[in-house]
Amino acid sequence: MRQILFYMSSLQLMHELSLCQNIVELMEIEAKRQNFLSVKEVYLEIGSLACVEIEAMRFAFDAAVKGSVAEGAMLKMIEVEAMGYCRGCNLRQKIVFRYDSCSVCANYPLEIVEGEQMKIRHLEVC
Repeated sequence: MRQILFYMSSLQLMHELSLCQNIVELMEIEAKRQNFLSVKEVYLEIGSLACVEIEAMRFAFDAAVKGSVAEGAMLKMIEVEAMGYCRGCNLRQKIVFRYDSCSVCANYPLEIVEGEQMKIRHLEVC
């Protein structure tokens, strides 16, 4: 049973590994540009609609940073709730799913204004 579960999640892990490799590449570029030697902490902001699996991201990060300026760095992830804007009643509200309707006037769909992002908020470097 565990082999099947691991196999099923391996596609998701590949997605997160690719994201982490891109993050490492950005940190390497910034290390050269801003003259720092290593990264101690990485703070990522991840929206609830960003299609990122948090645990897979942790695992992928540890693999991706090996041999980089971020080897041994702690990964801190800040989860951001999704927010939608209703043009019908001009209300901004929390949403759970991408195609939620307005909880006040039932207008559909809401414009997503927050929660799809994945970005580096900041780095602790030395």
